[in-house]
Amino acid sequence: MAILDDLSGYEFEDLMEDVFRHLGYENVQQSRRTADEGRDILMEEVVDGNRRAVVVECKHTETVSRPVIQKLHSAVETYEYDGPVRGLVVTTGRFTAPAREYTRNLGSSRDGGVELLDGTDLREISEEIGMDLYNGRIEILCDEVLRPTHPTAGRDAPVFEAAREIDNLEPATIPTPETTVSLEPMVTVHTRTNATFETSVGVVHQVDESNDLVIRAEGDTPQIETGDVKDLVANPSAPRIDLENCGLRDTFDGVEHARFGRTETTYKQWAIDRLQQVHTTTVQYTGDNNVDYEKTCTPRSSDVSIWSIDPVYAPHVQSRVSLGEYDYRYAYYAAGPSRATTTNEFRQCVHCGTDGASESYIYCRNCGSINCDEHVRTERLVDEPVCTGCAVTERFAFDTKYFYDRENLEAFREEYANMPIHEKAKENVTLAAGTVLCVLFVAFLVVLSLGLV
Repeated sequence: MAILDDLSGYEFEDLMEDVFRHLGYENVQQSRRTADEGRDILMEEVVDGNRRAVVVECKHTETVSRPVIQKLHSAVETYEYDGPVRGLVVTTGRFTAPAREYTRNLGSSRDGGVELLDGTDLREISEEIGMDLYNGRIEILCDEVLRPTHPTAGRDAPVFEAAREIDNLEPATIPTPETTVSLEPMVTVHTRTNATFETSVGVVHQVDESNDLVIRAEGDTPQIETGDVKDLVANPSAPRIDLENCGLRDTFDGVEHARFGRTETTYKQWAIDRLQQVHTTTVQYTGDNNVDYEKTCTPRSSDVSIWSIDPVYAPHVQSRVSLGEYDYRYAYYAAGPSRATTTNEFRQCVHCGTDGASESYIYCRNCGSINCDEHVRTERLVDEPVCTGCAVTERFAFDTKYFYDRENLEAFREEYANMPIHEKAKENVTLAAGTVLCVLFVAFLVVLSLGLV
């Protein structure tokens, strides 16, 4: 425990807050440091279905004597809580014999008494929860990953589902995608902010709000996830599997595994700082003297409670499909049957880049392109879609025809040459309509010259 001795008293309290959270205690929070009331950490536990408060005193000293236990017991007796309360003293050092004897005389630590944890106990606990004793911090050693595949449909089901939305593209004809997965570290911080702001006229502002912050934890700079990805990761019912025994390398063509970039303590403090910023607001109120005032209300760090910190790897599945001359990417974050799509090039025109859920897209079997309505025509010879990028074109009088290749063009030329005049007219609507108008105009002139009108 020599390294822990290098920590300050406040740093030791920060460390123990994370330790207790890892041990399964709930609503773990440090008490305000404005006065020493014999309690450093307040938390709750559920035993046999009953909730109980636990008042903790942290002593970063070589020895803890009887007066410390007495002071904590007094704090337990006076702590206002709707239910049973017990005490706990934790130290990096050891407890004196009188301290242990006094604790035994208090009775069971589960019935209003006091539990003692010394340096030896901390060493054993640290091995259970993965504490890095070298730097005195809780490293994130996560062994869970959200399930990256649909439980029944298989690895490539999302790709085939996306292909069904494209006209003229049969999912059964799609080759097996090349699919990889990146396991990206995420941390969900469950928080509650409870702050009241008062002036001489009373309460002018209150905050009582619970938040789930999903933090992308790869690298040195945490980032907040929002939208579908946040909902996917923060969902408590999202299916999870064991990272070591899930057989990802047998399922995917490639697996990348990133590490958590920071410690749990860092993410906790970052979440507190962010919520202080989010909940900072300026309010206006009228004082007793009928003068209008403004007050900037910023929650204190002690107003933000960290209920739990939940690390997990979010699988970012990325597929690549080759169709003709083009490659298409489809990527999504997965949690069993649920997913949050990040890339869908099946809904993007290869010519103009148009994309959107409201657009319709058509597949060109000639070159493998996916096209918006503006970049697809009907192939004249076989009456199927062909994109404007690969089509061979030729004007027949005033009308342009589109063909897969020059062979189809030559075949249609022969057909066109053998068509009777009325069928040729149908192939050139513009010309036919113009001819009719000209005939009508000439007929009108003849009638006019004969004086019939």
